[in-house]
Amino acid sequence: MANFLFIAGYVVIGLLLRRSPQFPHNTGQILNAYVIYVALPAVVLQKIPMLTFGKELLYPALMPWLLLVLTVPLVLALARWRGWSRATTGAMLIVIPLGNTSFVGFPMIEAFFGPEGIPYALLYDQLGSFFILSIYATIIAALYSHQEGESAQRPSAGTIAWKIVRFPPFVALIAAFALREFSYPDVLQQFIDSLAITLVPVIMVAVGFQLRFRLPQEDRGPLGWALFIKLGLTPLVALLVLMGFGLDQLAVQVTIMEAAMPAMISAGALAIMAGLAPTLSAAVVGYGVLFCFVTLPVWYFILQRLAAIF
Repeated sequence: MANFLFIAGYVVIGLLLRRSPQFPHNTGQILNAYVIYVALPAVVLQKIPMLTFGKELLYPALMPWLLLVLTVPLVLALARWRGWSRATTGAMLIVIPLGNTSFVGFPMIEAFFGPEGIPYALLYDQLGSFFILSIYATIIAALYSHQEGESAQRPSAGTIAWKIVRFPPFVALIAAFALREFSYPDVLQQFIDSLAITLVPVIMVAVGFQLRFRLPQEDRGPLGWALFIKLGLTPLVALLVLMGFGLDQLAVQVTIMEAAMPAMISAGALAIMAGLAPTLSAAVVGYGVLFCFVTLPVWYFILQRLAAIF
């Protein structure tokens, strides 16, 4: 469980750096830009070649997409009901459907289920989370963000397509698929690995730098809804969907626990980079990581009790 201590340490470093006059107020945005343009593409190039397809592993492969389909209309309905701004709506559409299924997910799955649970977690993460981040989240960021000098109107299909094809993680995704049949040279593989390993430290320092414990009044409501949906409602839906398939199966339990993970760090970085409620996006990621130390053991306990009953 050392990864959780690392996460806490990175966040604390970010909080401390914010108090130092040596770091300008836009340090968080600079770190986020590094993640989007360097570290995240490296992770995509690192992970995609590891993909193995097996027809018997449908639960973890399909669940992220099902939750995405169910979550998006819920967020849109909440946005209309609560009168959220366009930026807040876009941020919530990115950070709520995407879970931290790797850096938090892998060590948690191993802690609860042992090494046997990791293959299912890998499948959930690689066929679900990263594909959704690279494709769906890119489209949402293009739809809801407006760069300086752009029209305040909804961007055209051509503008969206251009943003997608030049988005570094998406370019890396295409390149990784094109190169799946080839092995990277050792030096290149080591170079990619060295960049990929910087993803979590850099972005968690950025999250800590931008984390505000006293959020603006308009961000508190969306934060509460985001945490409720991500840490409570999403795993409940996964549990109800898979209950009939045998809760004693390891694949089923790992899938439900992956659905209970907090918001994805990279999704928060994307929302912040797109200018979509940066303080709120960082808070959803930061508070989600803190609260999951409580919610995940609760969900594990519930799963074990239900598995014993059914």
